[in-house]
Amino acid sequence: MRILIVEDELHLAEALTQILKKNHYSVDAVHDGRTGLDYAQTGIYDLLLLDIMMPEMDGISVLKTLRQQGVATPVILLTAKGEITDKVIGLDYGADDYIAKPFSAEELLARIRAALRRKGEVLPEEGLIFGDIQLNTANLKLSVSGKEMKLNLKENELLELLITRKQGVTSKEQIIEKLWGFDSDVEYNNVEVYISFLRKKLNFLHSQVKISTIRGVGYVLEEVTS
Repeated sequence: MRILIVEDELHLAEALTQILKKNHYSVDAVHDGRTGLDYAQTGIYDLLLLDIMMPEMDGISVLKTLRQQGVATPVILLTAKGEITDKVIGLDYGADDYIAKPFSAEELLARIRAALRRKGEVLPEEGLIFGDIQLNTANLKLSVSGKEMKLNLKENELLELLITRKQGVTSKEQIIEKLWGFDSDVEYNNVEVYISFLRKKLNFLHSQVKISTIRGVGYVLEEVTS
């Protein structure tokens, strides 16, 4: 899951980034509304944490523009205590939730899980399942028939993306945007390296699932049946 933080308080943005990364979310942070809008319009994010009071463009205007453009990414507004009017306006314009500063990490994570659950992207308790593989994104473990192996964060994110694509072909460009961000200078060979890592781990676990290369297009998960 990739989250965009749009917050002009640098210390808060950094603290939020560390909390989310510790809980295995991929995170980008920007510090003004105009840049936040540009990032959010890419469509690569699963959720936005959006401050209301920001330079360049306030959070309500960012939210309004996104919803007018049909961007349905869940948005949690970060508000100052007592900003009742802004909360109401934000909800009317399509915010999914709001949280008043200061807030605890536990409350923030709970609200994020709730927003993703309403979107239908929360993972089932047993994790993501495809064929004979089971991916637990909470502890980064890949299991096949009772045998399990630890993944690193990027391997976990890549396999999660391939599974949730539901056998659709995923291009290298889509993988880079989702795992590293749309403005990343990561090259295609980085994707190839992680694909190779995952293939070796699937093979080691004797899985019937393989990652197939569709030449010139991208990658797709397939279940090989004997």
